[in-house]
Amino acid sequence: MKTNKALKRLTKIEALMSAVTERYSASAPHIREALDDAKAAVIRAKQAVSLEASSGGSKTPPLKRSKQTEGTTETSKPKRRVTEEGMKRIVAANKKQWKRVRAEAAKAQPAAKKSAPARKAKKSALAPAQAVMEVAAQ
Repeated sequence: MKTNKALKRLTKIEALMSAVTERYSASAPHIREALDDAKAAVIRAKQAVSLEASSGGSKTPPLKRSKQTEGTTETSKPKRRVTEEGMKRIVAANKKQWKRVRAEAAKAQPAAKKSAPARKAKKSALAPAQAVMEVAAQ
């Protein structure tokens, strides 16, 4: 956390502790005493943070980027790429794998000839007229 942010938060905590201590009834001195001790601890923490900020001991210098020559966008470490030989090995391994998978699938389910499902015959538009003629003829 940044020093200024920590100091702001500690200041808010100190103000809240003071408000609670003032509002708390005087009939419970042991609780009020505990609140005063907590407020004193917050004040000590605030002083420690402000001393650290003033000394500048914890501040680290920002990272400096290495200057590159104009027109080049080289990184310090080149990307690793697959060589042609490596790509051939990968392709061969994939072919071998798929060949094995297909062979296992063929053993598990023998290739049965698929037949098309039976279709219902379509009735033509003349069929009802013919049926009426047959009934009338009888």
